[in-house]
Formats: sequence, C-alpha cells, structure tokens
Amino acid sequence: MTIPDTGLRTEPGSFRDPTNQVFHLGGDVLRGLDEQAARDYRTLAGTEFFRTLLAAGKVCGTEPVDPLPGVPWTTVLRHERIPFVSHPYEWSFGMLRDAALLHLEILRAALDHGFTLKDGSAYNVQWRGVEPVFIDVGSFEPVREGEPWAGYRQFCQTLLYPLLLQAHLGVDFQPWLRARVDGIEADQLRPLFRGVRRLLPGVPTHVHLHAAMQRRHATASTAAVRDQLRAAGYSRELALATVRGLTRLVERLDHPATESHWADYQRTCGYSAEDRAAKERFVEAALAAGPRPRLALDLGANDGRYARLAARLADQVVAVEQDPGVVDRLYRRLRADREGRVLPLVMDLADPSPGGGWRGVERASFTDRADADVVLALAVVHHLAIGRNVPLPEVVDCLVGLTRPGGRIVAEFVHPDDPMARRLSANKPVGLFPDYRTEVFERLLGARCRIVRRLDLPSGTRTLYLGIVGD
Repeated sequence: MTIPDTGLRTEPGSFRDPTNQVFHLGGDVLRGLDEQAARDYRTLAGTEFFRTLLAAGKVCGTEPVDPLPGVPWTTVLRHERIPFVSHPYEWSFGMLRDAALLHLEILRAALDHGFTLKDGSAYNVQWRGVEPVFIDVGSFEPVREGEPWAGYRQFCQTLLYPLLLQAHLGVDFQPWLRARVDGIEADQLRPLFRGVRRLLPGVPTHVHLHAAMQRRHATASTAAVRDQLRAAGYSRELALATVRGLTRLVERLDHPATESHWADYQRTCGYSAEDRAAKERFVEAALAAGPRPRLALDLGANDGRYARLAARLADQVVAVEQDPGVVDRLYRRLRADREGRVLPLVMDLADPSPGGGWRGVERASFTDRADADVVLALAVVHHLAIGRNVPLPEVVDCLVGLTRPGGRIVAEFVHPDDPMARRLSANKPVGLFPDYRTEVFERLLGARCRIVRRLDLPSGTRTLYLGIVGD
C-alpha cells in the first residue's frame, strides 16, 4: 500500500502491532509510533541499557526524525537498513540458536531495567553478515508487575520448538517453519515427544506443560489469565528466572552438522588444481570488472570458497546452499573467522522461498528480495538442468531474474561429457536432455545478456561466462 502524496510504502510484514508500523521512503526504513508507543520509546531511549545495546550493534541503529506530512503517527524513527532480509526457515541450526540467544539476552537486559518485549518472534531478528541484530524496536514496553512475558508463546513456536525438533530428533526444522508463518504449535510437537523422549531437556516444561496450560486456559481471556498469575505471586523475578532457564537450555542444545555428499563436494567435484586456479582468477576479475557490487549472490555456495572471495570485492554476499548441514558448517566457520560480509542461507534453488504469511506478501519471496549486482552461478546450472530436470531456458531466466539491470552474471556450464554431468545423467532416461549443450546454453545466455568474457577451463569440460544483464 502507498500512502497518498507521500511516497511512503508500508512494509507488508508490519501490521500485527497497531501501535507502530514500518514504512519505506526511498532508501530509508522508517517506523511510525502512536502516542503511547512514542512515550514508551522516549523512556526507552533515555535508558543506559538501550544505549548499550545500540552501541554494541545488538539492536538495529535507530534515531528519531522530523515528522512527515500526511503520516498519522506521533513520532517517526529511522532504522539502519539491513543488507539482506532473510527468514528463519532459511537459517541453519546455529543461526536459529544464536538468534534465540540474542532475543533472550535483550529480554533479560530489558527486564533488569523495567522493560519487557511484547513479542518473541524469530522474525524480529535479522543479520549483518553472520551477526544477529534485533530489529523490532517497537516491541519494547515498560514491564507491568505480575504480568508474564507476552512473547513466550511466540518464542517457543518460532525459536525454541524448531531447535528442540532438530537437536533432539535430528529433524530439519526449515520445512516446518516455512509451512507456518506463526511457527510450530505445542500440540504439533507433543506427539513426537512421548515415552522416554518426554524427559529430554526442555520438553517437560516448554512442550508438555505449556500445551496443558494452553488447553486449560483455552476459553479464558488474556486479562483473566494475567489476574490469576498475579494473584499466584508471579513477579518480574520469576520472569527473569524463566529467561535465565531458557538461556541455559538453548545454550546446551546443539546439532553438529552430519556428513553428506555436499559436505565434501570441493574435494570430490573433480576440479584439477589448474581448473580451480583459473576459475578463481576468472571470478575475481569478473567481480572487479565494474562498480563495487552492493550485493552479490553465490548460488550453490557449498563451503563458501567463492563467497569469501566475493566478500573481498562486494559490500554483502548472500551464500545460498540447499544442504542445512553444509550451511551450518559454513556459518560456524564464518563466525569463527569474524567474516562480516557473508550471509549463508539454506535454500533449494529448484524450490526457493515463496511469498508467505498474510496474502502471500507478509514474508517476501527470495526472488522479490534478490536484486543483485553480481550473481555467481558456479557449478549449479547442471544440477538444476540435469539433476532437477529444469529446462535450460528456465535456468537462464532464473539467473537473469535475480540480477538487477546492468548487473553481472558469472555462470559455469558443465559440458555433457564432464564426469559430474555424466553422474547426474546416469539414472535418467537416455536422450532426456537433447538441448543440454554448450552452444545452446551460450545462445540462451547471449539472448538475455551481453557476454563479455568466456573461458574454457584447462580440463576442457567446463566453460565460464561473464554476462552483463541488459537495461
């Protein structure tokens, strides 16, 4: 929706809290606050704990700006722009756990200083590279003695339950979160934790007891439940104890990345040392052949070799890989190396994140979010065209669709006689891919881009292209 005569665009994912809403004006991210929210923010901004969180980068940069004409809000804030917005179902286990720990750290600091968070959603966290940052400044409000943390249920459904699912059962949480924008319900998880599994850490209290309490109070109003808790002596100290307990639980949860075919792909993919060196030189030259990229996408990033290379020449790199374990391993290495320009995401390029939530636009699709200056499609075209039966014209259209006009595509075409292409074709009907040929790919790419450079790798079975997308 566009507000008449202002040029402001409402953020489709910001409508659930009527006291504040996020807008966009040009390159600015703005938040409007109603009268009560404005009073709460002024109090919050005067606290030492909030200034400390801002200075540490744990809360997104925020400052008040002059009121805008035609905007029905008492106060307007400007936030820093996050380099690339991602969704929790695109994160690895380690990313979701670190997001949960950041949320709990901020909540604990708030409670210590007379504030709380009205929400507990994983969507309130975004990333600067591999550093999580809390973005929902409108969630802070003064704590009312005797009232429970209103965001507890959201925290369980979008953060804790997905972590329990993967840590205790080894089940990837991403499909569960993608299927439901509000997360996993306690009653959905409860049947999976029966028998001895009932006693696994966090399950008795936060799954079974929580589900029982929800059923018990299903017909009671929120106010009635609050009155009962207040009468029973619920206090801020108990809320803090709950947060400390959740923090200890989340810190203990882990799911080390398991071995997979993709985990060792760089060793098994068949590149010679000469191929690898020539490929790296080509990619580096392509990244340097123009203005510094604001955003680069590395599709099929695997261990992040080329994402790291791109990070030396681009402001932000989004490294997309379908294997959650490979992404988690990459995330942990990037964190250890303090690499601040690479954001690793879990995503199957043959089934990328669609639009979701209310009217399908509350959470934007990957295609809508991606507007890259450079797209690296290295050793990925054959996996889509042969491995997933995606026609070559569609593959090229996909790459162009992720690239802004004037942007660059660095594509690798694996010839039909390459060992990896033959391996992918081995279980396919003979003659299924008659158009999977170098000259066909080059013609298709040339029809959508201006090919400015071409290189056959020394092995003779792979060709690299640099194309410029037309305006």
